[in-house]
Formats: sequence, structure tokens, C-alpha cells
Amino acid sequence: MTNDNTDIRSMDLAELKGLMEKLGQPSYRAGQIYEWMNVRLASSFDEMTNLPEALRQKLKAEYPYTVLNIDRVQESKTDGTRKYLFALPDGNFVESVFMRYKHGNSVCISSQVGCRMGCRFCASTLGGLVRSLTPSEMLGQIYAITKDTGERISNVVVMGMGEPLDNYDSLIRFYKLVTDAKGFNMSGRNITVSTCGIVPGIYKLADEHLQLTLAISLHATTDEKRREIMPIANEYSIEEIVKACMYYQETTGRRISIEYSLIGGVNDSVREAEELGHIAHRIGAHINLIPVNSVREREYKRGDRASIEAFKNKLEKNANNVTIRREIGQDIDASCGQLRQKRMSSTDYD
Repeated sequence: MTNDNTDIRSMDLAELKGLMEKLGQPSYRAGQIYEWMNVRLASSFDEMTNLPEALRQKLKAEYPYTVLNIDRVQESKTDGTRKYLFALPDGNFVESVFMRYKHGNSVCISSQVGCRMGCRFCASTLGGLVRSLTPSEMLGQIYAITKDTGERISNVVVMGMGEPLDNYDSLIRFYKLVTDAKGFNMSGRNITVSTCGIVPGIYKLADEHLQLTLAISLHATTDEKRREIMPIANEYSIEEIVKACMYYQETTGRRISIEYSLIGGVNDSVREAEELGHIAHRIGAHINLIPVNSVREREYKRGDRASIEAFKNKLEKNANNVTIRREIGQDIDASCGQLRQKRMSSTDYD
């Protein structure tokens, strides 16, 4: 990671010490830089006033310092949720969502620009995958929101644009940087990673023995239905995902969450609730129901309140642990990819 032109904000402390040695600097300079980047959240090398001027100029000239610029913020008038559109250094855009809960502030971040998974109800997949984010671009979303709100972020969900396990190496480095006690110092248990079911990635992640929570975007209870909703189901069956999740739970001891987007008339029957309950019991999973947000470019719509409650009640009668995700940001394009899609098409964007 310590090649020239490497994004210095993606480096860990050991790599920074190696860089300082290479530049003929004392090793303690690495600690100073690391603190400026990940604790004080400096926006540039110029803010690092305890570094020699010559070193700051050297770093500015040779090591890109990634900062995400806020292109737009939408704030919900009903619950204070904020949707951020960030401009990346190369002109691409990604989204994040800031949410306030009783247990603390949470941020949903993106792991890629666009997505190649093709889920039928999601705006993130419109236009496909452009590229994956660097660790610093993932961190940068949290850091920019922390500075903008002036509030501490206690929980992170990697559930925005992109498939995290499709950007595996950056995801792992991001996790290690954001949980570093000498850096942002977030608890690993407060980080959730959501995958649409990349089976080899689940096994690989299990063997990392991290403390994060794994969330599986299931959205159907049969392979046939899941293939209609999620093209990734053509590669991995529900049974393969279940076995990978069982391995993950046995290996890490961490409970898994099943994310299930309720789509009116598509996957929200009482029979499907029963089948979902059986799947959840096999892996000891908590079920998080998500009434789908309507996306203008997609045909799927949410069901009525009665069908949503009937689905939840059936699960609870079968002794499943289930919640309906709090519906936030309905007035601010809260679905993944919606704001970026408007920005790229210049539709309703002023």
C-alpha cells in the first residue's frame, strides 16, 4: 500500500510508519498523521500544523489525500434523516444516509459507484457498476457526515450503493481502519455488512473472525421467485446461502440478520412468511422486514399496511425474532441510488 500515488488515507498506522522511514522522517510522525486523518478528521495536509512544512509539501505533491465533497444534502422534514450525495475526486457520485436513533446515530454508506448485482427493485443498479470505492472513500462518507452534523457516529451499515463483498479487500481494510482504537475507534459490533448472497465471500468473511454483523438480503423464499427479483440467484441458491450462513454463525458466534424487502403482491403472502420463518430458524437469524421504497424506473411497489402487518404477525406466531424497519426519509429519495440517479440524469435536480 505504500507505493507513490497511493491514497494515504487508506493506509494503516504500520504502513504510515514505513512511509515515514522511506521519507527519512521519525516514526512518530506516522502517529501524528494518523491522528489528523482519523481522529481530528483533517481535510488536508495543510491542517496538520505539527508537521514540518517541508514534509507537508512533500506529502501534498506525492500522496493524494481523499476528501469527499458534499454535492447535495436532503433532510427529511418528518424525522431529520439526511441523505447525502458525495462528489468523488474523479467526478463520480455516491450516496450515504444519516439516521438518528435512540441508541445513537447511524450512517448507511456505499461501497461502490453503482452496482452490478441488478436487483429489480433497487435504483443503485441502474447503469450497472462503474467502479469500487477505496477504503478512504468508504471512510470519507463517515468522516464528512461527522463533520457536517457535528455529531458522533456510533453505527455504520454498509448497505448503500454497491455489493460490499464485490469489493472485498477494500471492505476489510475499511473495517480495520474504522475500528482501530488509535483511529475512529468504532466498535466492530456496531458495523453491519449487507450482502445479496455472494456465497464464497460469506465463507471468506467468516474466516476473518471479525465482530461485525452480517446481513443477508434474501427478498424471496424460493429460488424461482428470487431469480425474478435478484439475478445473483442464478449463481447461488438459497440452500447454498443458508449453508454459508450456518458456517458464518458457527465460526464467528455472531448472529445473522435477514433483510427482506416486502414487495406488494410479489413476495408478501402469508405462505411466504411461513417459509421465511423456516429459513430464519435454520440459521438463528433475526428478520428485518423492509417495506420497499418505490423507484420510478422500477415497477415494484410496496403493499398496504394490512399485508405488511399480516406478514410480520405470521412470523411472530412461528417464534421468529422480527422487526419492521423504521420507515424514514420517505420525502428525501431515501432508497439506495435514487439521488445519484437524479444527479446523473439531471432529472428533478436543482
